Amino acid sequence: MTTIAPQLELPATDHQPRPYDGPPRDEVLAMRRQYTNPAVYTLYREPLLIVEGHMQYLYDETGRRYLDLLAGIVTVSVGHCHPQFVERVTRQVGTLQHATTIYMHPNFPMLAKKLASKMPAGLDVTYFTNSGSEANDLAIQMSRLYTGNRDVIALRNAYHGGSPGAIALTSHSTWKYPVGGEGHVHHAMNPDPYRSPFAGTPEEIASMSAADIRDLIRYSTPGKIAAFLAEPIQGVGGVTYGAPNYLKEAYAITREFGGLCIADEVQTGFGRTGDHYWGFQNWDVVPDFVTMAKGLGNGAPIGAVTTRMDIARTLAQRIHFNTYANNPVSMAAGLAVLDIIEQDGLQENCRVLGKRFMEGFRKLQSSHALIGDVRGMGLMLGIELVRDRATKAPAKQETLDLMEALREMNVLVGKGGLDSNVLRIKPPMCITADDVDYALEALDVALSQAER
Repeated sequence: MTTIAPQLELPATDHQPRPYDGPPRDEVLAMRRQYTNPAVYTLYREPLLIVEGHMQYLYDETGRRYLDLLAGIVTVSVGHCHPQFVERVTRQVGTLQHATTIYMHPNFPMLAKKLASKMPAGLDVTYFTNSGSEANDLAIQMSRLYTGNRDVIALRNAYHGGSPGAIALTSHSTWKYPVGGEGHVHHAMNPDPYRSPFAGTPEEIASMSAADIRDLIRYSTPGKIAAFLAEPIQGVGGVTYGAPNYLKEAYAITREFGGLCIADEVQTGFGRTGDHYWGFQNWDVVPDFVTMAKGLGNGAPIGAVTTRMDIARTLAQRIHFNTYANNPVSMAAGLAVLDIIEQDGLQENCRVLGKRFMEGFRKLQSSHALIGDVRGMGLMLGIELVRDRATKAPAKQETLDLMEALREMNVLVGKGGLDSNVLRIKPPMCITADDVDYALEALDVALSQAER
């Protein structure tokens, strides 16, 4: 589809990108194709070369500016190259770049203490990892050690990472290779009311979905489980979640059968959902583990598992060691992120601008038949595109066309869902009201083009 981008003007910025003096775009693309694994893909028909970032904006090699509504796949929390973040990480890099846990360094326990201050009482012991996949793997390992059980329940449509263990937890055929992997994982019905096989109100669908956990345990396990793992709002799955009663009922059933509850906050944590610091708090539950990554480091490689001391002690029965996970630079990045979220009022920004986005999405839905559903909380939002609202047939090609049209108007979004028909809108948490209004205007134009 050929599109003609209208003359829309991005909100003004004082930032001037530096002249790019690296290898030409075609040379970079050729090197990728020759020397990097072909599984590493690019998003657009004409791959985008990004060479600089500033807060909510990205710049290509020509200096062209883009509004980033995906945040490095929900990873850039406080903003690209936030000045305070850069200063604190740079200072640490110039002081001490690496020290393992066999020695002491203040950043490691300081970040663990800071995380504990953000958690419900009792969740105050943290083990740091390099990624969200690793964090979820470790939470499962501790839950099995603590309970003495092996079986784990996750949700259909979930994504929990790319390691062999995390891929077993993930429930998208598009991510799974036919090579075996970690066993004893079962996937319960997703409580998302938009595509549920169950009929009824969202609350009734949530209850029936929770009841499916009990059936899975009774029919597919020895009758006891180690853990139930769920994202409070599914990210890669397309911003799906159940009614407020779902997690309460799911956690109760899990505990009835001896399991522990794990909240995967890799994408929902750190104020992104607006009303609360953690996604699970939107559903009035308290998990036994909180796993996190992405936004904790604002792009630095860091993940974490926070749990109770009685659970954490299970790892002490053997040697457990991670070379890079407590790196002082990554710890400095995490400390900077938590401070900036508070100082810049980013959780409140997510709440206010998330509502502004949702009001705009609903108006667009009333005038564009491609939009089947809009959903989300704070700045974790999704727009599901369908060819027919009655059949809910996924609008796969239209989603790609829409993304290309948005790129022409300098707006970058992601896509998710099993059929890749959900626009994922999860920007750096520092965006402004003017950015939201620009994005909505661009979406309106792009939807009109895609429908034509």
